[in-house]
Amino acid sequence: MNPGSEQFDDERWMRHALALAARARDEDDEIPVGALVVDAEGRLVGEGWNRNIADHDPSAHAEIVAMRRAGAALGNHRLVGCTLYVTLEPCAMCAMAAIHARVARVVFAARDPKTGAAGSVFDLLADPRHNHRVEVLGGVLGEEAGRMLTAYFRAKRGKA
Repeated sequence: MNPGSEQFDDERWMRHALALAARARDEDDEIPVGALVVDAEGRLVGEGWNRNIADHDPSAHAEIVAMRRAGAALGNHRLVGCTLYVTLEPCAMCAMAAIHARVARVVFAARDPKTGAAGSVFDLLADPRHNHRVEVLGGVLGEEAGRMLTAYFRAKRGKA
């Protein structure tokens, strides 16, 4: 893998998203999901982690937090040319927010077989009825993200 290649960049940014997921777990006792937005020039413009429990906000998923911060940083509700990195496949709410924001790419780590909306349960990002197309890449560092999520839920249930 060559530095400067898209695969290298995807893994580098996903490692950053995994660090944000660890913050969700360690600082806020939230489900460990982290997300960030990178603009077309490769600059980090927004980041976040799950905040729905801490903020008493059902919409404060990691992706929404990161996209809100990116919009504020860019001074625009459209995130044209941006890539959204997230450690867990987006749910329907987050997938539709990415579409409405005109995100160019969504790169996620672990698949979500219960609520995933990027191919696992629904495929909202690829639905041809939308007037915007989002490129999707799943499975980037997926095993690592999956282990983090599994460990979190096992600890919550009191299992080793």
